[in-house]
Amino acid sequence: MTLAFTNKDRAMLRGDHGPAAKMAMNIIARMAEVSGAKELLDISGAHIDSTVYIGDAGLEFAERLASLGAKVAVPTSLNVSGLDEHHWQEWVVPPEWARQSQRQMEAYRSMGTTPTWTCAPYQTEASRPKFGQQIAWGESNAIVFANSVIGARTERYPDLFDICCAVTGRAPAIGLHLTENRAGELLLQLRDIPAALQQSDDFYPVLGHFIGKIARDRIPCIDGLAVSPAEDQLKALGAASASSGGVALFHVVGVTPEAPTLEAAFQNKPPREAIDVTMDLLRNARGELTHTDSDELDMVVLGSPHFSLAEFKLLAPLVAGKQKHPRVKFLVTSSRAMTQLAQQAGYLDTLRSFGAQLTVDTCILTTPMLPPEIKRLMTNSAKFAYYTPGLLGRKIAFGSLKDCVNSAIEGKIVRDESLWTS
Repeated sequence: MTLAFTNKDRAMLRGDHGPAAKMAMNIIARMAEVSGAKELLDISGAHIDSTVYIGDAGLEFAERLASLGAKVAVPTSLNVSGLDEHHWQEWVVPPEWARQSQRQMEAYRSMGTTPTWTCAPYQTEASRPKFGQQIAWGESNAIVFANSVIGARTERYPDLFDICCAVTGRAPAIGLHLTENRAGELLLQLRDIPAALQQSDDFYPVLGHFIGKIARDRIPCIDGLAVSPAEDQLKALGAASASSGGVALFHVVGVTPEAPTLEAAFQNKPPREAIDVTMDLLRNARGELTHTDSDELDMVVLGSPHFSLAEFKLLAPLVAGKQKHPRVKFLVTSSRAMTQLAQQAGYLDTLRSFGAQLTVDTCILTTPMLPPEIKRLMTNSAKFAYYTPGLLGRKIAFGSLKDCVNSAIEGKIVRDESLWTS
């Protein structure tokens, strides 16, 4: 199959736009051929996942591009870095890791990007794409949110390839960029799920965890919701389904923009498979998110994906006038943008009075910040619960936001099971 190039594409391949654009376009052309693309398309934005320092290869690639004078051709936000530049010394981050992370951060900053340092770029208006826009986003939760909740169009862009798209402003015309590939494939019909549970914040990460395992990389369509979920609830659903599976797009009938009706979600085709989602299936999925048989607790972790302003607003009254147990750490991770807004709204003073700590610009899953004595964690994030045993080697318990706060106060894991047992 021959890949069609525009005159500008050929000019970049020749090096007319500089060595960095030539390098990036050569990579895009090769990847497009491998993926079977017939042509490339223009993108209007990018989000770079390869900002996280995980070793010398990613750092070398970033610095090579930067040394060649790379500049992004479209507005480009940056994923979490490997470091909270201002607070890393409060933890056990090795100085050499910090130095290498800062080098990688500087390399990407030098390319004309916007230093958002967040896994949730959709939380700020400047980085949020519009419906139907073609973009090249990395980071699994950002990808599924952009495709599903906003209705923008991106494939699953891997590390290093994402910055090549940003530098050239081009991407292969494949996969979820194309309308015909965005139809639902798997129908998930909610059956007898109480409305009270559907309103709870811990319902959506559990549902997402279940969906990811069932759907894998297929496009699921959820029907039967009795409530209208908030954006952060959809964020939690998408992040979970992209972790336990490879979901990059989901539809919720009557909620997400490409699913006003069941027929629209499936583009007037029958689903390839239909599954009834019952309380028993969801209870099992919830149980899979807890990897401890003890109520001992060392630390509560919130903000995976990064905490939004709305989540700060929900958390503040839960901790107001209270104190966490002195033995339990309480960590919230967020972006610098959301943290600044939370500070202006007065939420951070309340959190600090409770005893909470904040980390910005990074993710506890990607930076070596935990001291060895912290062995037992709790979270309200299915994504964090899914990855913690493998990436951090820690025990983890999953619960609602209120469960996490109450556990921090009690100094042990406590969970309200009433909505899940009724």
